Amino acid sequence: MCGIVTAIARRNIVPVLLEGLRKLEYRGYDSAGLAVLKDGKLQRLRAVGRVAELAAQADATHLSAEIGIAHTRWATHGVPSERNAHPHISAGLAVVHNGIIENFEELRTQLRAKGYEFTSETDTEAIAHLLHDTLKTTPDLFEAVRITLGQLIGAYAIGVVSEAEPNRAIVARKGSPLLLGIGEDGHYAASDTAALLQVTRKVVYLEDGDVAELTLDGYRITLADGTPVERPVNISSLSADAVELGKYRHYMQKEIFEQPQALGNTLEIIAGGGGISPQLFGADAVGLFGATRRVLILACGTSYHAGLVARYWIEAVAKLQCTVEIASEYRYRESVPDPDTLVVVISQSGETADTLAALKFAKGLGMTKTLAICNVPESAIVRETALRFVTRAGPEIGVASTKAFTTQLAALALLTLALAKVNGRLSAQAEAEHLTQLRHLPVAVAKVVELEPEIERWAQRFANKQHALFLGRGMHYPIALEGALKLKEISYIHAEAYPAGELKHGPLALVDKDMPVISVAPNDSLLEKLKSNLQEVKARGGELYVFADAGSEIPESEGVHILHLPEHYGMLSPILHVIPLQLLSYHAALVKGTDVDKPRNLAKSVTVE
Repeated sequence: MCGIVTAIARRNIVPVLLEGLRKLEYRGYDSAGLAVLKDGKLQRLRAVGRVAELAAQADATHLSAEIGIAHTRWATHGVPSERNAHPHISAGLAVVHNGIIENFEELRTQLRAKGYEFTSETDTEAIAHLLHDTLKTTPDLFEAVRITLGQLIGAYAIGVVSEAEPNRAIVARKGSPLLLGIGEDGHYAASDTAALLQVTRKVVYLEDGDVAELTLDGYRITLADGTPVERPVNISSLSADAVELGKYRHYMQKEIFEQPQALGNTLEIIAGGGGISPQLFGADAVGLFGATRRVLILACGTSYHAGLVARYWIEAVAKLQCTVEIASEYRYRESVPDPDTLVVVISQSGETADTLAALKFAKGLGMTKTLAICNVPESAIVRETALRFVTRAGPEIGVASTKAFTTQLAALALLTLALAKVNGRLSAQAEAEHLTQLRHLPVAVAKVVELEPEIERWAQRFANKQHALFLGRGMHYPIALEGALKLKEISYIHAEAYPAGELKHGPLALVDKDMPVISVAPNDSLLEKLKSNLQEVKARGGELYVFADAGSEIPESEGVHILHLPEHYGMLSPILHVIPLQLLSYHAALVKGTDVDKPRNLAKSVTVE
């Protein structure tokens, strides 16, 4: 889950490396480091904590160079410490690495037997020493990197510089994202486009197994076996402004408030006269959807919660059996494959290791009808599926997902309707009604965001609590799960979510004056049942915070706080109801003083298992 940057240019690349790391800090922020070649000699700086600490060191030493590599770390092998921070060095060469080398212990034993000394607990140091060992028999750096990679088992994106060859840098990827940047003054590589927007919008996305050489004047790419290969040059649609904070205090706040626009962009394809069409998901969607007898959704974290909502929609509207699986669990149990299953994978980054592995596993079982719902069009998951829908949320920097989640739900709503239409289960009248609701959705969300001041006051009331309980029923139970996850992620308040009907089956034992209960209360067929559940909480001294639709008729009283959303929104109600829960978590975190955008122990893009 780490982030890497590589640069060689006719300029001082130290500021480029540091700014690139700042943009990649969402991928990990346990430590940061860089290594540059100055007058043919390696100079390395490392710091525990944020990139700002590393930048202070660079400023203090007036570091300057025209070639170098850099890294921001999310700790896997080894605690956050300076000795575990990248880059790792072996006798004049330096390596940065994102991923996990599964056979590093075996490699370390072999290398120790050859006299190599290990000073860290990381798997990456084994790469550095193995490369140095390979150079003894294969002195060309590019070829040595290629041969070394053939001995690694696991996932990696790496950057390498060497004192012996100060005029080029080598990068490679397998299972972890990496792209090249084509600048006017040099060439670059990074884990994410955002890190390179400062120098170029011209990017080349490397494929698994690619090895690339970067020089001042050009670049070349080969496959793992050394065969030269061409990859297309793309002009990134992102702008540097898109990844700046602007007027907002945090990226999470910015991204919450961007949701009306993000939803409008995602649903632009049905604006005006556009209707529900399977072609929204790809040219082959009609045939694949028509042959679909059941749906399997694979995802992790927040994306998994989006899948849980979709299960209610798909079964109710499209009348297809739908199963939702946590991707990290799916391939480690025996399941019954069905070739008539549409496998839907959901991921913000499109690089989530567990989701990508689950997709490949499902395809290996013969389930080739696959669809990706993803926010990054060039990602690995998008390239692996037969069909795809790219949400247009824009860059999401905050670790706690917000706009990616609501745009995923919008995409899943379109999928539900497309499946229903292909299978003759969507009347013209129903389609028109759904289209009206979808087109109005950005406006409806904008109204909900305006409730922030009242939600901020609520946050003041319970931010000092140690625990919280979230309740929901039906398709709003996954929204309760998402609300609990948000609170845990950024405020560190322990939170759990339950279907409201399960209160009396155990969780009610936890309810007292110190356990706030947050309830999602839409004005739907389950409202009266939910009201009874809320009375159970009130009767036991619990304090209730209820997010209710207009017309829900839940009275406010001592210990019962009610916030009314502007309207009721039928099938799309979960999209509206998650917004206040995002804001509640955000403001609770502000009260507690936690690092909202970079919560402890977490990272945005989970590219390791």
